[in-house]
Amino acid sequence: MTPPAERRTLPNLQQRSTLAGEAAAAAAEVEHALATPSDPTAAAFFDVDNTIMQGASIFHLARGLHRRKFFSTREIAGAAWKQAYFRFVGVEDPEHVADARNSALGFIAGHTVAELEELTEEIFEEAMAHRIWPGTRAQAQLHLDQGQRVWLVTAAPIEIAQVIARRLGLTGAMGTVAEHEDGVYTGRLVGDMLHGPAKAEAVQALATREGLDLQACSAYSDSFNDLPMLTLVGDPCAINPDGKLRAHARQQGWRVRDYRTGRKAARAGLVLGAAAGAVSGTVAAGVALRSRHR
Repeated sequence: MTPPAERRTLPNLQQRSTLAGEAAAAAAEVEHALATPSDPTAAAFFDVDNTIMQGASIFHLARGLHRRKFFSTREIAGAAWKQAYFRFVGVEDPEHVADARNSALGFIAGHTVAELEELTEEIFEEAMAHRIWPGTRAQAQLHLDQGQRVWLVTAAPIEIAQVIARRLGLTGAMGTVAEHEDGVYTGRLVGDMLHGPAKAEAVQALATREGLDLQACSAYSDSFNDLPMLTLVGDPCAINPDGKLRAHARQQGWRVRDYRTGRKAARAGLVLGAAAGAVSGTVAAGVALRSRHR
């Protein structure tokens, strides 16, 4: 048994956000196109869920993986329970905090990277392609047409983000990085979920590596939680925004674009309000999958 004094201390929230951001930026650096853009100092950063596409991408992925027997209902329900217990009970024990954080993508442990990438391609065509918002897609294309690079920045697994970016012809993607050894997922994360402050860390790290002028860059999101990323750039835009982001954007004079119908916007606002601040992808998937088997 390791003496208490020799145990590795768990990194704090800021350290995990920084690590997650750097990991996501490194992945994007490796995958991005080698062609030199005509406007090398400007770029655009897009959130994915409810910004680029309707709904939560990890929910659609989890449902597709479950249908393919990639994991059991018990596995996803267990991960969902840990997330919900951590959020609502507020336990502060360091070991439980780490367990809840890592369980966000724990259900992929033991599977290979190649396997997940192949299935993600299939599931994108099956459940995500028709959910891309045409208006947001057009916004991204405008930046490409202006010779700028365009990255996705999302809390969803990097594997989902890379598929979406590739299918839309974007430069690359940054997302939550799941640790893997010899091509097999360990079930742990590298740093934390790419959420909130971690997104800003990722954008800053990528800007430093790519020589971007953040004041010449744009960022798009639907969520007030992405304020750190939005305020990092010179041209922030709220797309399909939740109530708090819409109010903030109007107060600051930011661009606001809403591609939903009135009914859809109202319904999405209710859903997002209930889920704000949560690592909700796994929880939503778990609840939905359990409901289907009742």
